Amino acid sequence: MGGRKKATVAAAVTGIAALSIVPTWTDAARKGQHGGGHHGHGARNVIVLQGDGMATAQRDLIRLVSVGNKEGQDLVMNRLEHTGLVHTDPADPEEAVTDSAAAATAFATGYKSFNGAIGVDAQGRSRPTLLEDARRMGKATGLVTTSQVTDATPAAYAAHVSDRAQQSEIARQYLEGASKPDVILGGGEDFWYPPGNPGGRPDHPATDPTEESKGDRGNLVEKAKSLGYNYVSTREGLAAARGPKLLGLFANEEMFEHREEGEGDLYDPLVPLPEMASKALKVLSRDRDGLFVVIEEEGIDEMAHENNAGLMIKAGEALDKTVAVAVEFARRHRGTLIVVQGDHETGGLTIENPDEEDESGEELSREDGPFPVKGTDLEVFADWTTGQHTGADTPITASGPGSKRFDGVIDNTDVHDAIEDAMRRRR
Repeated sequence: MGGRKKATVAAAVTGIAALSIVPTWTDAARKGQHGGGHHGHGARNVIVLQGDGMATAQRDLIRLVSVGNKEGQDLVMNRLEHTGLVHTDPADPEEAVTDSAAAATAFATGYKSFNGAIGVDAQGRSRPTLLEDARRMGKATGLVTTSQVTDATPAAYAAHVSDRAQQSEIARQYLEGASKPDVILGGGEDFWYPPGNPGGRPDHPATDPTEESKGDRGNLVEKAKSLGYNYVSTREGLAAARGPKLLGLFANEEMFEHREEGEGDLYDPLVPLPEMASKALKVLSRDRDGLFVVIEEEGIDEMAHENNAGLMIKAGEALDKTVAVAVEFARRHRGTLIVVQGDHETGGLTIENPDEEDESGEELSREDGPFPVKGTDLEVFADWTTGQHTGADTPITASGPGSKRFDGVIDNTDVHDAIEDAMRRRR
């Protein structure tokens, strides 16, 4: 692949203990994995779970508030067999810090690219994605997110455009391009309907009056129906949905409102991420050749952009419950690789003890808190340094076939290669 990589560091990660990873992947799950992280078996199923904007500090704040700091207590995502740190640098001529599109493109294609790129390399050439490769292997494929289903992360696995803003074109490519995901669940209905046709979600909703249908590729929901997708727009409709092809759009845009605390912020998705993930896995697992699915919690990133620690934690808790869904699936389905990753860090988050003399920010970047450490009398503050992305490495944890490849300090393109190799060893 032509020198596009950074070398993988073979040594263990210095300071990785800060993640509080504990080896509690159960014996039953190991048996179900048919060898856990060993190289002798390929991945029949691949479940990629992404906490957008989630680096070490985000994982630790979520851990402290939701499960506590006692020995033996940890997030489900921190209990997987293998762990590493991921470099997130893009191949952008003007910016050293990645956006979600370039980061997702590196994960999905194995090629670094410029910020805003979706499924194309630094020269703008389309590159095959993990989801497309899985489809060619005969696997059922899916995209699940609390963001727009055409936002950067899902798009990079299933579309090819030079500008992430082309969300209607991305949706069209899902239906007519090479990827054709079997299951697509999340928000972003506005990009599937042309102006003046609000579909199942009214234009200008009270939670955000700026939202309205804005698609520029015709009525793509009707197009999806003509191609055999069962379309749903409610929680009840999703629960009752049948068939191998499923499109669910549950919000005009994101499935939450990302603003500063008390300014109309809201994390209450119409369909919770664990439910969407459970449905996707149920539908996709009917394929005898296995499945490949990307499941994203976008709220971590968007709330961190707003320096809204309370709802960032809430979104993180939803992601960890979704990881538990994946772990239970792996226990019952042999040959399942689970990867939990973050594409970049957002907000420059630091966790601090309470100290009235140590307020280092103003307005957006002021401290949040205090937050109780669960099961203790302790409290912590969340201190932010920016409302943007930073260049910090992100933690990655994994279990199942090929998961040993994620140990150490690796590059985001190495994540692609490890998953690709795990799928190919199954053939």
